[in-house]
Amino acid sequence: MDIQKRAVVLLSGGLDSATTLAIAKHEGFAVYALTFRYGQRHDIEIEAARRVAAANDVCQHVELEFDLRGFGGSALTGDIDVPKKNHVDEIGDDIPITYVPARNTIFLSFALAWAETIQANDVFIGVNALDYSGYPDCRPEYVVAYEAMANLATKRAVEGEAMSIHTPLIQLTKSQIIQRGLTLGVDYAQTISCYDPASDGIVCGRCDACLLRRKGFRESGYSDPTRYAE
Repeated sequence: MDIQKRAVVLLSGGLDSATTLAIAKHEGFAVYALTFRYGQRHDIEIEAARRVAAANDVCQHVELEFDLRGFGGSALTGDIDVPKKNHVDEIGDDIPITYVPARNTIFLSFALAWAETIQANDVFIGVNALDYSGYPDCRPEYVVAYEAMANLATKRAVEGEAMSIHTPLIQLTKSQIIQRGLTLGVDYAQTISCYDPASDGIVCGRCDACLLRRKGFRESGYSDPTRYAE
């Protein structure tokens, strides 16, 4: 009898990670969802991750806690204001202050460790290199390099079980991601994308993440279920 393949899916509670989880399930993987509480100011996203995991009946949902505020260096983990803009066209080409140093490298390292523990060869991460904020650890060349490292650094790979890092959204626009998710039944009302939400869950509407989400829904032709402050 065939045993269903297992995959670790990084689940932040945002639009991209919810879509990635749905894709992993659609591709036949048994999903093990991994969420991080890393000292981020927008930790309300953890509640969103719980909603998404519960709605998708994942095999297991682990919330791992560590605190990157000890390093700071980002508007998401330090005493720095999250930049606000009036239009998505104001998002520049420079790496923004919302970049958290080495975040995806840290996240993928934990995911790789859990994958080995549950005898999984596959890790899914919802990075995107088109409609995104310019983070260096969202680029295709980064993912290729990380996968190569994973196959050098793990017992499973050395013993012949190759590790794969899946990035199903990496070459999609935000509107394409939304369209793909809706065809798979993703309920985007369960997700949150904002970097600076209020404690009641109302999002700012003007940070890069909100602007990119709003642009995606506008271009997709679907209504955005998010409650925006502005």
